[in-house]
Amino acid sequence: MTPTHLPGRVAIPPLPEQTRTPPSPTALESFNTAPADQVRQALLTCLHSPRWADRITDHRPYPDVDSLLAASDEAAYDLTPGDLTRALAGETLPVLPKGAYGVAHTALSAASAAYEARFGHAFVICVHDLAPNEALDQALAGIRSRLTNDPEEERVVAAEELRRLARARLVELLRGAGNCATSPNGAAPGR
Repeated sequence: MTPTHLPGRVAIPPLPEQTRTPPSPTALESFNTAPADQVRQALLTCLHSPRWADRITDHRPYPDVDSLLAASDEAAYDLTPGDLTRALAGETLPVLPKGAYGVAHTALSAASAAYEARFGHAFVICVHDLAPNEALDQALAGIRSRLTNDPEEERVVAAEELRRLARARLVELLRGAGNCATSPNGAAPGR
């Protein structure tokens, strides 16, 4: 099983969700039977949390994709504050869709810098089921609105976004889709 590299913080798909095919039973079978170290490495591209990756790996085999996704959610809900800090540290600036205008890059970079200065970690939001032009708008609106959160409230919101990102990235991993790139620092794909 080869890890699929996915976007950083903002998951921007090439096509709307309804046109993408679900993971095949063969993909799940490969996931269930691949060597544990290989699966852990692939899972770290979905969420930069060794504890999460270990739990998903150690509970194989999964009878179906829904069971795998439920296990992913449960493991994400059980992240300790330290696990969450590590997972958030693995996220980087969002990858914008090709053709995004320069002003969007500037706006997103400025908003991300303000967010990181306020909360001490990267901004994360899952927009994988939106069209690229909608994803950019949602990311900018999300970061601006979440800047008003208090740090404790924002940590809860960020944890939920990480869970949603991990789930979306896991589905992409099983699909074998290569529609996203890993983060430049290699810390964790899907930033």
